[in-house]
Amino acid sequence: MVPVHTAVAHPWLCDIMGHMTTRHYTAIFDDASYLFFYRVFGWSGSDARNDNVGWADVRHEVDYADEVPAGDLLEVRASFQRIGGKSVTISYEMYNLSKSSVAATLTSTCVLFDTDARKAVTIGDEMRALAEPFLPDV
Repeated sequence: MVPVHTAVAHPWLCDIMGHMTTRHYTAIFDDASYLFFYRVFGWSGSDARNDNVGWADVRHEVDYADEVPAGDLLEVRASFQRIGGKSVTISYEMYNLSKSSVAATLTSTCVLFDTDARKAVTIGDEMRALAEPFLPDV
């Protein structure tokens, strides 16, 4: 896994029990996904607007492993689990630097998406070659 994003659990991200609320885990993972796609493919949101190709999340599975209190520092790490014909499956780990523990994990499936046709498109050989170094060693 490679580090792709850092965040702070600010007090305004926390619920009435004093720990980060689940809606903000999703936001942090979402930000990390953009940065991961940029790191791997050089892709950013402007590419979706300019080239009409983007990434669409079709499945998320989150496991919450440990509470994140206000003030803790977080690092999100990512790697591909699978590169399919039209989709990728990515593993994310939200690591709490302040506690030296995993706070949460996300398994996300995303399709390469034609924003004009509104449908998934094939991941080409060039993109596949860029993604392969980010697969875990088997």
